[in-house]
Amino acid sequence: MAIFGLDVGSRTVGVAVSDPMGWTAQGLEIIRINEDEQEFGIERMQELVAKHKPTGFVLGLPKNMNNSFGPRAEASQAYGKLLEATFGLPVDYQDERLTTVEAERMLVEEADISRKKRKAVIDKLAAELILKNYLDRKGPLLTTGSTRMTFD
Repeated sequence: MAIFGLDVGSRTVGVAVSDPMGWTAQGLEIIRINEDEQEFGIERMQELVAKHKPTGFVLGLPKNMNNSFGPRAEASQAYGKLLEATFGLPVDYQDERLTTVEAERMLVEEADISRKKRKAVIDKLAAELILKNYLDRKGPLLTTGSTRMTFD
């Protein structure tokens, strides 16, 4: 009953997974992609889906500060459509404004991690924050015997 949280960029996709109950989010890895070359890391995503068996995906939606959609938000939605077509699983979106800024702050202030090391983990942490914010907003996947199988 896990859900994948994704932070989609033009060069990487940060991946996080929820626990089966939908209470917590854990960063998994960063998949290297190349939008310009139409390489989207689907082979690696297939491996992760086979291993973790998620019931759906939550993608960060990088809206502009005025709530409008720019090129990055449109690219995230295109990636979501690719996932839906490939896996037949539902895709939902979580506003991710300032998520990367929050992840950077956490790594600097709370963990005192060097800039080089931050670059290696920031997308994974951003995916974890996207998923955690989504889970906090939606509530647990399993509640009093009922199962939420679809996104709303």
